[in-house]
Amino acid sequence: MRWLLSLWFLPITFLVLWLTLAANDWSLGLHFFSREMYDTVFAVYGGALGVPPESLPPLVVRALVLDSLIVLALYAFRRRKPIVAYLRERYSRGSASLESLSKAP
Repeated sequence: MRWLLSLWFLPITFLVLWLTLAANDWSLGLHFFSREMYDTVFAVYGGALGVPPESLPPLVVRALVLDSLIVLALYAFRRRKPIVAYLRERYSRGSASLESLSKAP
């Protein structure tokens, strides 16, 4: 499962970094991070898909968020027993500490 997470989130992190830097034209001296490259990439994708290039970045961000949530849900499902045990222990401790605070002078 760690391999799945690393193979998923490393490219996603790079894509989000590129989207952020290129959209704000923080090129860091590299053409890859320039706004010109950003516009060119989305113009090509927009032409291939037949949609306006301006509408693609929000769609990409929504797809990244949804896919990441699905991967995290799979991870949480695989680790549900330790997660449930942690939550039970945390909330059972939380109610005991509230009682002791209410008896403070």
